[in-house]
Formats: sequence, structure tokens, C-alpha cells
Amino acid sequence: MNPGSFLISDGGRYEQLVVYPLGLLSTGVIFDLIAMATGNPGFHVVSYWMIAAGLVGGLLAAIIGFMDWLSIRSGTRAKTVGGWHGLGNLVIVLLFATSWWLRSGVDGNVPSSLAFILSLLGFGLALVTGWLGGELVYRLGMAVDQGAHENATSSLSNEKATDGRKEQRTGRSGGP
Repeated sequence: MNPGSFLISDGGRYEQLVVYPLGLLSTGVIFDLIAMATGNPGFHVVSYWMIAAGLVGGLLAAIIGFMDWLSIRSGTRAKTVGGWHGLGNLVIVLLFATSWWLRSGVDGNVPSSLAFILSLLGFGLALVTGWLGGELVYRLGMAVDQGAHENATSSLSNEKATDGRKEQRTGRSGGP
């Protein structure tokens, strides 16, 4: 199994799943900020449910990410970076889960100072783990098809990425 290719075909599914929890959890923080800026407590309720949905998605992405991490060869920089990426994402889920729990049962799901700070810490840590995920893909080549190029066939086709390649190019500019 290629790293980053757990589940359907050879396309990575972790990459498709991770955008939802990141977006939902981050938007939860934004809605809390909007509630604080406008004085409209309804935005705290929206934040509460954004965080709840983000936690569900985060747990699903964590399971698939862990399966992908297991497929990376031991003793490599990718295994180390992937380990920190996964550990950081687990901490993010725990920070937001604690924030969500502290809001539960509170009228209007208004976060305490601690609950809000935990969300902000999770938001900030997501920037770091997002960079680590980018490092895995763009620098270390995890979840990148070995024959990838600008005119590669769709990952949904039965063809390899190298099929139909007419010329070898370097760089992204498409120049000579």
C-alpha cells in the first residue's frame, strides 16, 4: 500500500476527509468571535454545533490518517513528521472536545474563557499540523503518485498517471 492511499483506488482519502474537520473547527472559532463582536449569542450555538460536527469528522480522519501513517516505512523522516502531524491533530481534537464539553449544558452554549482559549489553541495548532501535512505531501512526496504530471489521467480512471505522457518536463511553469 502506498502512503496516503488507504481506501478506494490509489487516491488518498485522508486528504478528502481532513478539510471538513479543519473547516468546521476553524469556523467554530470564527463564529465565537462574531458572537463576541456583535453581542449576538446565537452565534455561540452555531459554534457549538460546528465544533461537534468537526469532532466527528476529525475522529474519522484520524482513523484513516493513522492507517496511512502505518504504511510509511519506519526510520524515515516521513514517519517522524507524520507522527508529529498525527499527534498534533489528536491534541487539536482533544482541545476542541474539551471546549465543546465545557459549553455543554450552559445556556446558549456560551463558552467560558477557558473553553474559548482551548478553541483558540486548537485553531493555532491546526496551522502547525497543516504545515506538517503539507511537508509530508509536497516535500516528502507522501500520497503523490510516482508518475504525477500536469496532464496525468484522473485518479478515477484505470490508467496509471504516466499513461498518455508525451514529454518529460521539470518545474511547474510548463516552460522548456
